[in-house]
Amino acid sequence: MTTSAAAAAGSGGSRRFVFRDGSLVAAAGLMDARRHLEVADSWLVDSGRARAIDLHRARFFASAAVAGFGNETLLAAFWEAALGAIPPVHRWFPRVELSRVGDGAAGGAGDGLAGGGAAGGGAAGGGAAGGGAASAGGGGAAGGEGAASAGAGGAAGSGSGSGAARWRLSLLMRLAPPLAASAVLRTHDGPEPRSIPSRKGPDLDALTALRDAARADGIDDLVLLGPDGEIIDGTTTALLWWRGDTLYAPPADLVRVDSVTAKSVRVLAAALGVTVSEERATPADLAGTEVWAVNALHGIRVVTAWHGGPSVAASPGRAALWQRRLGALARPLAD
Repeated sequence: MTTSAAAAAGSGGSRRFVFRDGSLVAAAGLMDARRHLEVADSWLVDSGRARAIDLHRARFFASAAVAGFGNETLLAAFWEAALGAIPPVHRWFPRVELSRVGDGAAGGAGDGLAGGGAAGGGAAGGGAAGGGAASAGGGGAAGGEGAASAGAGGAAGSGSGSGAARWRLSLLMRLAPPLAASAVLRTHDGPEPRSIPSRKGPDLDALTALRDAARADGIDDLVLLGPDGEIIDGTTTALLWWRGDTLYAPPADLVRVDSVTAKSVRVLAAALGVTVSEERATPADLAGTEVWAVNALHGIRVVTAWHGGPSVAASPGRAALWQRRLGALARPLAD
C-alpha cells in the first residue's frame, strides 16, 4: 500500500471492485440508481486473519440462493477472488455484495452487467484478479463506485430480454474503523425498519442510517423489538446477555439475521461447558444483567448504558476474557 493510498483509505473512503469475466476490476463512477442490494456480508480482517470465515461464506451463499441467484460456481469463483484481494497487512472490513439491477439493464460493455449463463471463470483467474485488486483496494479506499457483473446461470431474474433483472457481484474494500470494547444502546421507537429481517443486505442502508443518526446522541446501536416488546436484534449488532453463569440469546423463532459472531460466541460457550439458553425478554427484563452487543467488526462490546432502558451491570473482566477467546478463533485467510 502506498503512503498516498493509505492516507486515502484512512480518510474514511471506500473502493468497490466489480467481478467480471472471472476477475475483480476496480470500478469508478456513481452508484447505479437501479442497483438493489440483495445480499451482503462483511467481516474483520486483521493482518490477513479473520474469524469464522467459513460461516460467513455459508451465510452469503445461502442468502444468495434464497434471493434467487443459483450459480454457485460463479459465487465460489467470486468468493475466492474476494479473499485473494484482501491485503495481508493492516486491518480491513471488506464487504461482499450481490445486487440486482432491474429495468431491463442493457448490460453494455464495461458496465458490469451480464445476462444469464455468464461463465464464472476459475478460482485461479479470480485469485490473479484479487492480487491486482489488493494493490488497488489497499489503496482503497478512495471514493469510486461500481459493481461486479454476474449472470445467475438460470436463476430467477437472470434473463437477457427487455425488462429482465441482471445480477452484480462486487467487493467493497474498506479499512476497518477503530474498534471499541463497550457500547451504548437505545431502544428503537419507530416503525419496523426491516423488509426482509432474515437476510443481511436489503435493509442494510436503512438500518445503518438509523444507527448513524443515533450516533449524534452518543448512541452506538438501536435495539429492535417485536410486536410484544421482546428484544430481537440491534440495527448492526446481535444481543446476548448473562444471568449468573448462563449465557442467553433471543429465541430462534424471532426472525433476524443469523449472526456469525453470536453463533461463534454460543458455540465457544458450549465447548467450554457454559450453559447457553434462549429467553424471550423485554428490555425491562434485562435490568441488572450483563448485556453484550456483538458483531463481526467489534466482536464483543459490553453494554455500559441503555438510554431509556434497563440499568445494566457487568462482571469485571468477563467481556475482555471472552473477546480474547473469540479472537483466538481467527485464522489466516490463505488457509
